[in-house]
Amino acid sequence: MLSEIDPFVGTAATRLPAPRGLAAAWWWPKPQVGNTHPGATSPLGMVSACAYSGAYPTGYGQYDKSLEGLPQEVFDTLQASGFTHFQQSGTGAIRKYYNYLRVTPMVAPLDDLGQSWDLSEEVAEAGYYAATLDSGIRCELTVGPKTAVHRYTFPAHRSARVVVDASCGGLAIEHGRTVPLRAQVENLGQGRAQGTLVVEGVPLSFALEVDTDVPGPSGPPRHSAPWRPMLWHDRRLIEGGTRLDFDRIRQTTLRPFGLLFMGPARAGQTVEVRIGFSLRGVEQARANLEAERASRLPGAPGEPVFDAVRDRTRARWADHVGRVAVEGGTPARRTVLATATYHSLIKPCIADDESPFWPSDGPFAFDISTMWDIYKTQVPLLAAIAPGRAADLLESLIRVSEEEGNFPIGYRMARGADRFFRQASALAHTALADAHAVDLAPIDWSWALVHMDDDLRRGYGEMFIDNGVVHPISHTLDLAFAHHCTAQVARAVGDHRLAEDLAERSLRWVNAFDTTTGLLRDSEFYEGGKWNYSFRLLHDMAGRIALAGGDAAFTQMLDGFFGFGAPPVRQPGLRPNAAEMAAGYALNRFEGLNNEPDMEAPWAYHWAGRPDRTAQVVHAALTHQFGTGRGGLPGNDDSGGLSSWYVWASLGLFPVAGLDTFLLSAPAFERSVLAVPDGELVVEAVGHREQPISSDDGFDGSPAQTRPQHLLSATLDGEPLPGPHLSMARVHRGGRLVLHLGEEPNGYGRAVRPPSPAARHR
Repeated sequence: MLSEIDPFVGTAATRLPAPRGLAAAWWWPKPQVGNTHPGATSPLGMVSACAYSGAYPTGYGQYDKSLEGLPQEVFDTLQASGFTHFQQSGTGAIRKYYNYLRVTPMVAPLDDLGQSWDLSEEVAEAGYYAATLDSGIRCELTVGPKTAVHRYTFPAHRSARVVVDASCGGLAIEHGRTVPLRAQVENLGQGRAQGTLVVEGVPLSFALEVDTDVPGPSGPPRHSAPWRPMLWHDRRLIEGGTRLDFDRIRQTTLRPFGLLFMGPARAGQTVEVRIGFSLRGVEQARANLEAERASRLPGAPGEPVFDAVRDRTRARWADHVGRVAVEGGTPARRTVLATATYHSLIKPCIADDESPFWPSDGPFAFDISTMWDIYKTQVPLLAAIAPGRAADLLESLIRVSEEEGNFPIGYRMARGADRFFRQASALAHTALADAHAVDLAPIDWSWALVHMDDDLRRGYGEMFIDNGVVHPISHTLDLAFAHHCTAQVARAVGDHRLAEDLAERSLRWVNAFDTTTGLLRDSEFYEGGKWNYSFRLLHDMAGRIALAGGDAAFTQMLDGFFGFGAPPVRQPGLRPNAAEMAAGYALNRFEGLNNEPDMEAPWAYHWAGRPDRTAQVVHAALTHQFGTGRGGLPGNDDSGGLSSWYVWASLGLFPVAGLDTFLLSAPAFERSVLAVPDGELVVEAVGHREQPISSDDGFDGSPAQTRPQHLLSATLDGEPLPGPHLSMARVHRGGRLVLHLGEEPNGYGRAVRPPSPAARHR
């Protein structure tokens, strides 16, 4: 699937064909833009490198900050003032931004630094990005897990240069700049430099090499004089300077600073810039660069490495993306799936032995932006196809809790309090419970349990324990669920008294609901309302459905939420007014994968015995809400959380995080193979009918093209499954899952429901 990846998907405002049928009744309030970037990345690596425009929120693109409707453009053209590192991927508002160490190839005076040049001839592949500036410079980027390599091909010019701006950070929009607190930059001579920037309280170190006479894409080099290295400050060159030190920098006193390499360029001359990064000092940054060079690369320090690094990162991507393989499907559907798998594996960043906050070695995970986005779909995907990295993520989270006092909801390359506490509470507990259920990693579970239990008393937790309910009311559900997850671990390690106490408190989920309406009580809600939060999956879905009045009443509520039989709605446009947004919210409608709380709602039907309804909703989303091209996502990709949903739904599977359960539905491909920890899970769809998506040429929206298929029966390794679900542990063991499909539902899933494990404690 590597060749089918399109990193440009999601980089622009949503532009999909108008949905038809059920999907036309959904309403999208959040920003209609994927917020991805097409830059060079390595799977779950520390570094991403891309053209830098300063736009929101990745630093790539043309858009300003937006909170609802279509995003507003701030640049008329696609442009770049250079190339930066550590971009976000698909997030919405995270308040602080990266984009450190801007590298700019120039044939203009240093005074023009910060000016933007139009981009053309963009190319993006997994691990590689290229574009041409309108100055005539061809720019190529590739990365390793802790390194970046730039290759610039210059036109003829008597004074060309590569400028490194060590003071750049954040975005070029209002209040988007990040200012280093302290900095040190050193020119080591012979095309080498190093430095450390303390940004957001974190020491980001780099070791840099510039080779001005390397083979380019069009042929071998011709000897030319080395370019002259120089330091600069406030756009003025420092003759003979070897070191810049800034002990204290403020926004009011910051003047740009960095280093440059300059000299004459002949037409087609190629310059290679190699950078190693570390959060533990310049020596480790240099070691990271040397490790990249030494790993199966011929030659010695100073020799070009671009092509070798690019090939190795491409192979790394081929291995990771290849862990999800499918047969059949239209070209558009295959492109969307391949790209979704790719986007699912960019974040979080997991940097081994790089924590700046604790001295011991081991994984350090950041760019968890945020658990609210990724815990339902992306973390289970990592656990299935990249279990080692998933284990590293959890180990890092436990260490964060030990060092800083709580499991974070969001964790960035920054020192400071968790700024996302209002989103949710105690979400790491779900991933830890699943990890224990599938024996994911050799975690000391007694050690983990201490932190899981302690964390339940932090933030809103103490109030939940004292009162049994907390507002925002969604945190009541979070904490009740986390108590259930922690109880499972406590019971497994033999602490039965703690397990019983936790299990009893987990039943307080009921306090969040109004028994007269079957919905959540009135409260504040983070980016949502009580309707979409009311249908999240709980550890006591049997009790939840009974509270709503039984299967029929619960199904009727879900039908209204998803808009069955409702007329099409108009989506918010550019700068929607308050009345337009209020009318949309008053629909109490599914927000169509445009919002995180809705990701699991389509699967709630399974517990009411109506998986046929799940099939209709999921099929409508796969058909109408994802497509090819830059506008191919319905909303923020949210660090891969949205893309992971697409991957699971396309395979006919959905993980219920924290419950050791997968739900089954009709897959979008005839055959798929998932590389799981203990082998392969082969999913075969008998009776599968190929169906296009709305981005396909020839898609006409006819009933024949948009009618969903339904799951009629299923077997695993020849054994019939009594209902459309199975345990996560069983999925991780692999096997042959055969799903029999038909055009009309036959009642499969009505009699045997997915587990409701808390019901036995009621």
